[in-house]
Amino acid sequence: MRDFKCLTVSVLLTAGMGAVLPAFAQGPDQTRTPLWSQADQRYGSAEMAEAREELLQEGGAQRTWYVLVNQLEAQTGDNADSLYWNGQAWYGGDIHKLRFKSEGSASLNGGGVDDAEVQALYSKAISPFWDAQVGVRYDLEPDGLAHGVLALQGIAPYWFEVDASAFLSDKGDLTARLEAEYEFRLTQRFILQPRIEADLSAQNVAERDLGTGLNAIEAGLRLRYEIKREFAPYVGIEWQGKFGRTADAHEAAGGEASEAVLTAGLRTWF
Repeated sequence: MRDFKCLTVSVLLTAGMGAVLPAFAQGPDQTRTPLWSQADQRYGSAEMAEAREELLQEGGAQRTWYVLVNQLEAQTGDNADSLYWNGQAWYGGDIHKLRFKSEGSASLNGGGVDDAEVQALYSKAISPFWDAQVGVRYDLEPDGLAHGVLALQGIAPYWFEVDASAFLSDKGDLTARLEAEYEFRLTQRFILQPRIEADLSAQNVAERDLGTGLNAIEAGLRLRYEIKREFAPYVGIEWQGKFGRTADAHEAAGGEASEAVLTAGLRTWF
């Protein structure tokens, strides 16, 4: 009986959209009664409310999860080779989610992990295309620093994917990061993805060699081939530039303030 009532709700919902039946029934006395209330009259309001809730749980209100490894790649430049990763995962419903993010790099020349961070965020949909996020970030490397996070993530007009975050460290330093990417679908399997990431600081942070303003930009172009939608190897090229105190510190350590690197990696999700 419950399945029949859920089927009734589904049919009446479709009817209300005008796809199968008119939204109102015409009575003998020419009165118009909503089809939805006819179900209430037939089975009772309490029974139908329970059936509608069950249908909602089965057709849209269930909890789901998603894991995306957006970049898992080897980068080859003039100075050194490195492994870079950037990914996120979430669990929840359409409005409320618990979201995790991670980003970092490690030397492929025996130097170990250069930097690594994880974020744990509460994410709430504030519009059909945007989520507001708040939570914490912890830098595993290089120095075990904790931050509060306030972020906005979503899809801007013309389908640009944007992730903008502000970080306040436990030492009172305010920094920010802006990531944006776009996908040109060349064929059903070949996708060209331009991507840019910029790091900024509101003040000088001596222990991290950061100066006020723009500190670093990474701008890349990657071409991937989707063997399956959820499994896509890619190749690309990326320009990495450092500015201000960050550039000075990098050059003092024997590096270059800017360089182009070749990338090869995998994008996968499940």
